[in-house]
Amino acid sequence: MSRSKSKLIGIVLLAGLFAFLLYQFGLFVMVIWLKFHNPSTSAFMRNTLTQLQAEQANAQIIHTWVPYDKISTNLKRAVVAAEDSNFINHSGVEWEAIQRAWEYNMRMSESGSERVRGGSTITQQLAKNLFLSSDRSYWRKAQELLLTFMLEAVLSKQRILELYLNIAQWGKNVFGAQAAAEHYFKRHASQLNAAQSARLAAMLPNPAYYDKRGNTRYLQSRTRTLLQRMRMVEVP
Repeated sequence: MSRSKSKLIGIVLLAGLFAFLLYQFGLFVMVIWLKFHNPSTSAFMRNTLTQLQAEQANAQIIHTWVPYDKISTNLKRAVVAAEDSNFINHSGVEWEAIQRAWEYNMRMSESGSERVRGGSTITQQLAKNLFLSSDRSYWRKAQELLLTFMLEAVLSKQRILELYLNIAQWGKNVFGAQAAAEHYFKRHASQLNAAQSARLAAMLPNPAYYDKRGNTRYLQSRTRTLLQRMRMVEVP
């Protein structure tokens, strides 16, 4: 390889590295912005809206922001119990949980079951929902991890949970705790009781499905399980 060609490759690599670092810096600035401002939308909301409008041109997302202290503690406990029971204590990623989820999903797949369990923490889910696509590439997962560490470094656990509860999907076009409380129970998010909160938390792995199918036998069973677990978790 000639010296000029090697030099050109070096320049291209440096330019690529600079672009990558600049992109990460931009994301970090956005994370800092989230410390002081509430997002009106998310990457996942925008992607969902695009899909819905491809089917129905006038489709809309249902979403209303509600402050942390206006969300029922029952819902906070239920979501942490369902999605990330060690939320208070970890630094963003739980590698053992990822391994357990992978083993569980393999067993379910081998038995013909469609049930899946996620190993992502609430912070990881927030990173994905706010900034990334739903594709499962290794690059997307690596970027999710980088964003997770940024979120944990800049935001408090309370702020992370507040953001998550306000952008989580709870139906085909329903996003956030307030929209979910109104959609399913015709009440404010602050008024959700333990059973209602447990049911909403049980829906999180597949909210559009349960929005369409209603209170299935599995959803009822999962709700009962979460009602027992809620008392054992700590929330910010």
